Amino acid sequence: MGSCDNVSVTSGVSAMADAGPAGRDQMGPAHVLVVGGSTEDWEALGRSAWATRRRDLGTVAADLGVEWLTLRPYSGEGVAGLAGRLDPAPDAEPVAVSAEVVGSCTVIVDPAADGRERFAAAMRAIGEDQVNEASVANVLYEPADCEPDLVLVLGPATRLPPSLVWELAYAELVFTEVAWGNLEAGHLVAAVAEYAGRRRRFGGLDA
Repeated sequence: MGSCDNVSVTSGVSAMADAGPAGRDQMGPAHVLVVGGSTEDWEALGRSAWATRRRDLGTVAADLGVEWLTLRPYSGEGVAGLAGRLDPAPDAEPVAVSAEVVGSCTVIVDPAADGRERFAAAMRAIGEDQVNEASVANVLYEPADCEPDLVLVLGPATRLPPSLVWELAYAELVFTEVAWGNLEAGHLVAAVAEYAGRRRRFGGLDA
C-alpha cells in the first residue's frame, strides 16, 4: 500500500482553489484522516450523534471525491482548552472500531488514541510476515487501500497529536482549532480546499 492516486476535486472545492499560484496539486485527496477530541469526548458524543456525524461527514467527503474518511482521537486527553467540554449524552458509550459506507465514501472510526501503541500492534499483527512500508500501512489503515493524503488536525499547529506516528512522513497536515463537539462538514470542505491549493512534496523539501 502506498499513497492514493488522487482524484479530481469536485467543482465546489475547485472553485475555491482556481485563483491561486501555479504549481498547485489541483487534485483532491482519496483518503482523509480527521484527528480530534479526547477519548472522553468520543464516548460522551453518544450513539445517535455518532451516527449523524458519520453520515454528515461521509456525505460531504463523498461529494468531494474522497474515497476513505478515517476518524481518530487526538489523544487520550485531547487538547487543552479543546477537550472535555462535552456533557455525556444519554446514549454515551465507548466507541468501537467500525467502517460504514456512505455514498461513495467509506467512513472508518478508529478510536486508537496512542500512535505508538497502534504501530506496535501493527508489528504484532504482521508477525512472521515480511515487514515493509506496504505491509505496515495495510495493517494500520485497513480496510482503506491507501495511506491518508490529508490529515485534518483539530488543534493548534504548534503541537502534533500523539495519535499520529506513521502519517507524519508524507500526509499533508491542516490544523484548525475546533473542539470535537463543534466539528462540522464545513471544516472538512475547507481542509480539502486548502489541500487542493498545495503542491505535495511527499516528505521532500523545496529546492
